[in-house]
Amino acid sequence: MTSRGGQGTKQETTLDPSEGRSGLWGALAGLIVAALIAVPLSAAFAFATHPHTQQLFGGRLEEVGSGGYQAFWWIVTILLAALPFLVGFGVAKLSARSLVIVGAIVVLFVVAIVILGQLFVF
Repeated sequence: MTSRGGQGTKQETTLDPSEGRSGLWGALAGLIVAALIAVPLSAAFAFATHPHTQQLFGGRLEEVGSGGYQAFWWIVTILLAALPFLVGFGVAKLSARSLVIVGAIVVLFVVAIVILGQLFVF
């Protein structure tokens, strides 16, 4: 028997505040990476568009042909421009545990580069 007093089956919905926000976190991560690589990106673009900058690099880069020099800097420019999109996509699609592992590896890599740079370069 069914009651006609309006007491049918009620469906309860739970609201998850983090649901559907991975795209926003990816966009934020991409924006942060874009801000961090803005100067190297503009420098790589400047080196790619001005062939006279080849004289700034002594040694082997000065001996390379103009076409090879420009091709190298265009490739660097394209890779740097793609980096914020790749990071944003990765953050949006990875799980929280994977992000922690990748973040820890990147932090350890940066620390190792800084330590090695201090030891051998300066």
